[in-house]
Amino acid sequence: MTPHNELRLLPWTGPNGKPCYLSTDNSSSYLSRLADDTEAIQLGLAADLVAHAQESLSNEDTEPEELRRLTADLTDALKDALRVATSRGHRLAAPDVSTREGSEGPRLPAASFG
Repeated sequence: MTPHNELRLLPWTGPNGKPCYLSTDNSSSYLSRLADDTEAIQLGLAADLVAHAQESLSNEDTEPEELRRLTADLTDALKDALRVATSRGHRLAAPDVSTREGSEGPRLPAASFG
């Protein structure tokens, strides 16, 4: 995981498709809120597109051209969703392993045999 003070990957690209980043500690700044809103819109549109794809694929009369367009739209939506996932993953707090007792990691409960 990455530290919280790292740049935030924004849900849009700049010129020539290059990634855009935001440097701020204020998660309620105008650009942070705009990025949050844009991510929500992108994920909502992706969900709608998946529903449309399921309908189109179950319809035997769907034209090949519509399926090609659907594939392009799904590809764009997947790129957006991956960018959102990457951005959110980078903003997760890394677990502090120094506070865990022992070095064995989590344990499952002991099984009781009757």
